[in-house]
Amino acid sequence: MNPGSKQILPGVFCPKDIKNLSLDDLTLLAEELRKMIIDVVATNGGHLASNLGVIELTLSLLKVFDVPQDKIVWDVGHQCYAYKILTERKHLFHTIRQFGGLSGFPKICESPYDSYGAGHASTAISSAVGLAVARDALSEKHEVIAVIGDGALTGGLAWEGLNHASSFRGDLTIIINDNGMSISENVGMISEYLNKLVTAPVYNRMRDDTWELLGLLPSFLSKRARDVARRVEEGIKNFLIPTILFEELGFRYIGPVNGHDMKSLIDVFRGVKRLKGPKVVHVLTQKGRGYEKAENDPEIFHGVGPCD
Repeated sequence: MNPGSKQILPGVFCPKDIKNLSLDDLTLLAEELRKMIIDVVATNGGHLASNLGVIELTLSLLKVFDVPQDKIVWDVGHQCYAYKILTERKHLFHTIRQFGGLSGFPKICESPYDSYGAGHASTAISSAVGLAVARDALSEKHEVIAVIGDGALTGGLAWEGLNHASSFRGDLTIIINDNGMSISENVGMISEYLNKLVTAPVYNRMRDDTWELLGLLPSFLSKRARDVARRVEEGIKNFLIPTILFEELGFRYIGPVNGHDMKSLIDVFRGVKRLKGPKVVHVLTQKGRGYEKAENDPEIFHGVGPCD
């Protein structure tokens, strides 16, 4: 950052401080968060590349949702560094992974902003379903969001969670942070399936544009036309995306979305809040974003010791 340039992070202590920031300010804040994370990890060691990849995603979530009332469950908790800084722990971030300091993972007893404690992968969906079921049983109205990625979707427990969630018809948002990596590069059919979904914008744009045009018809024609559109949608979807598993499980699939374009992310999350039922938002991110060495070798920079 250039000396004397505008700084946002010194005035941000909690998520409410993000709500009124402009996109330009959020962009500056993302840059400051990257620098802070790199500096502290260089001193203490820790997870670097995974955290650098989710900064814009974290800012967009906190811009739209209202934590800690809304519950965000972070899978593979080593994605939570920016989240910790922005949820009233900035002044303690230099103690992360140190004796008596902040945990390197979400920790319920550490902060009311941490909805679930998890150090390893694939637990977020099942945990989020439990939180959503409890919410509905208590007639509460908050949102529940699971952020799963960095290889976690390749774990069996994640698919048990999806199977369970498919029978739950309440409001639940699952965000897939798709960076093509776990610690190393992902392999197997799940990775290939997610790559196939990169073609999904063709289908989504066609569906949304058609739906909007049909809505311009007189009401008695619009309803009939949309009934017909629903019947042909499955055939169009199967032609463009032959195996769109999430929708077959009962989720509304949205994406893929550029995980570093905060305007797009914020617009999508605002739309998701208005949708009822279970949703999957597919977000594409770059592991190690903003730090050239980590971008070029995200496996080496997944977790590092103290370094220069």
